[in-house]
Amino acid sequence: MLTQLKRIVQELNKIPTLDESTAWLVKRLAEVMQVDCCTVYLADYKLQQFTLMATEGLSKQAVGSVFIGFNEGLIGLVGQREEPINIEDAQSHPRFKHYPEVQEEKYYAFLGVPIIHQRKVLGVITVQQEEQRRFSEDEEAFLTTLAAQMALEVVHTQARGGLHSNEQKQLKQQHRTLRGVPGSSGLAIGIGYVPNARPTISNMILRRSADTDRQIFDFRAAVKLTREEVDNFSEKMKNDVAEDVLAIFQLYHHLLDANSLGNEVEEKINAGWDAISALKIVVDHYSSQFRDMNDPYMKERAVDVEDLGNRLLVHLLRGQMSESKRPDEFILIADEVTASMLAEYSESQLKAVISMRGSSNSHAAILARGMGLPAIMGLSDVPLAMLDGKLILFDGYSGELVISPSESVHREFAHLVAEEQELSSIIAEQAMLPAVTPDDCAIELFINTGLSTDIELGEGSEGIGLYRTEIPFMLRERFPSETEQYKIYRSMLEAYSTKLVTMRSLDVGGDKPLPYFPIVEENPFLGWRGIRLTLDHPEIFLIQIRAMLRASIGLNNLQIMLPMITSVDEVIESNRLIKQAYYEVKEEAQSAGLALVKPKVGVMLEVPAVIYQLPLLVDKVDFFSVGSNDLTQYLLAVDRNNAQVADLYDSYHPAVLNALKHIVEQANALSIPISLCGELAGDPGGALLLMAMGYRQLSMNSHNLQKIKWVIRSVPLDSAKMLLNRVLLQTNPADVKQEISLLLESQGLGGLVRAGK
Repeated sequence: MLTQLKRIVQELNKIPTLDESTAWLVKRLAEVMQVDCCTVYLADYKLQQFTLMATEGLSKQAVGSVFIGFNEGLIGLVGQREEPINIEDAQSHPRFKHYPEVQEEKYYAFLGVPIIHQRKVLGVITVQQEEQRRFSEDEEAFLTTLAAQMALEVVHTQARGGLHSNEQKQLKQQHRTLRGVPGSSGLAIGIGYVPNARPTISNMILRRSADTDRQIFDFRAAVKLTREEVDNFSEKMKNDVAEDVLAIFQLYHHLLDANSLGNEVEEKINAGWDAISALKIVVDHYSSQFRDMNDPYMKERAVDVEDLGNRLLVHLLRGQMSESKRPDEFILIADEVTASMLAEYSESQLKAVISMRGSSNSHAAILARGMGLPAIMGLSDVPLAMLDGKLILFDGYSGELVISPSESVHREFAHLVAEEQELSSIIAEQAMLPAVTPDDCAIELFINTGLSTDIELGEGSEGIGLYRTEIPFMLRERFPSETEQYKIYRSMLEAYSTKLVTMRSLDVGGDKPLPYFPIVEENPFLGWRGIRLTLDHPEIFLIQIRAMLRASIGLNNLQIMLPMITSVDEVIESNRLIKQAYYEVKEEAQSAGLALVKPKVGVMLEVPAVIYQLPLLVDKVDFFSVGSNDLTQYLLAVDRNNAQVADLYDSYHPAVLNALKHIVEQANALSIPISLCGELAGDPGGALLLMAMGYRQLSMNSHNLQKIKWVIRSVPLDSAKMLLNRVLLQTNPADVKQEISLLLESQGLGGLVRAGK
């Protein structure tokens, strides 16, 4: 049975439309289960009915023309009960309803199974026989398993646009709505444009070459051309985006350095591979390492590595593919939009960005935000051809697209775009003003930074609330030396010498393994990572802390933050090592006539266990910082990167809000500074609730900074506190969000209801 099931599912996945797939399925299933009749019904929630989609054994003329209400017959009963219904004599059942047009008078045995996806009944699949009998448990289990697989196929086929014929006819007369992941906020109207495909490194076949010298020569020539290309992109965009956003291209230069990808590629060439094969092996290796990581920002670095590999490949192949004619104004669409791809097009023509893969942490999304371009990512299972050349209404707040809209819908959306432009102008006017509420409550706003020394630092921020230090470790074939780390940290601290910079110590291991220090675990989310790993390897920890301290000599803007703290002992041991490194570096600085200020040390509150140990930590650290993303994930036991349960991840869950309130109340009672870094801080409603709880330092992605500053300057602290009191009485995130929307509307901030989605 398992072999047959796999074959059925494999064949089913190859069929593009529901009409064809369901027709094939009922015929194949009737053969495999040796039943007289097999039928598929799909749910129509707008009309509250099931439609007969395909049958083997009933009248073919009934397909598409028989409709059964959600409360009618045995089909309705299966949908209502959301479980299999196995009946020996269906016609004697009280819920049996006769439909003459289907011609099922001769069938008695009935087994119906619901097709369910994420708690929603999508349809019903049935098998019937002429004899009176009860289907066996094995038959019931087989059909239930198939129905679960069928649910995924229904969802994917609908997403790909593989609709059945009736829906296709309707789509000729009305628009279609699709939804992805918001990458950069904003509204846009434009024609979809899909550039011609270029050769990709993933499609290359491995080949050997004995001409090692020639292959290395070709590779180095490709590197040189790619460097020039990246420089041109950066030069072209320097007048269009902020300096910090341009730092994205520093990654490309870093990867092109001999100490990053270059040496490894040449090692593979010396091992007998040609240049393209060597490049493919190295790029695939690093791409796989990044994609296996849990941190969303780190995951997205795989895209940058692949993009650089593809650009090197073009030069190795000595050719470029011709571009198709572009509209005067267009929405760029690609399977995976990259930062360098964005740089190729004129900003005056480019209205928005759609990437079929990727997330809000991708460099394409970051660059789009810096350019002021709306972006939608992760629009999976939708063919590019479906969007190419079509008029698109683009909502970067909700991640929603309307394809080929009607004239009235187009007109209404154009009005929203005009309102959006007016709102953006109002927010921009206050960009450099302090984040102070109308009743004089001051909030300090910081930035979370990622890869480069000055990436994502927004104007008007108080500094860096979270600087990730992992990347230099991940892009090398060995642990970076103290001097290599020193140079990176020094450039950051010097660039923002008047602003506070909080550097998180190395947070790798478990779900973020290093390529040269592999860790294999069954449950990486709860594994050997963060401070657990570095305390087990004090030589790694000490070198990094020494590099940070050396970088801060002559300055006074460094703070050190320890990740994944679970126990007091971890803090005690970390402090011992930091103190050791401090005295070593201080002695070196004094011998050179320089001054070293001892930095403040804090801990990230992201493991639930630490919430109950704050009084024991207060005399051992200088500050607390809540990592709301991981704290939410651990509190709710939800992997937010798992599509099957991602809907359960919600920072507005009452348990999360109560935990955050409890933490800040403890911190304030202990008189220790506390900040919060995470997505909740960058959401208008989240910022208001955090402010009401007592948080006075928030750290967020730079693209949210101006919006959050505006809402803080618009809403009195007293109003936020009343909102918090109402919110804490709610039992689910949806009701919490409703309360937030009502407040924003009442304060004349209705535009933020859309912006906060």
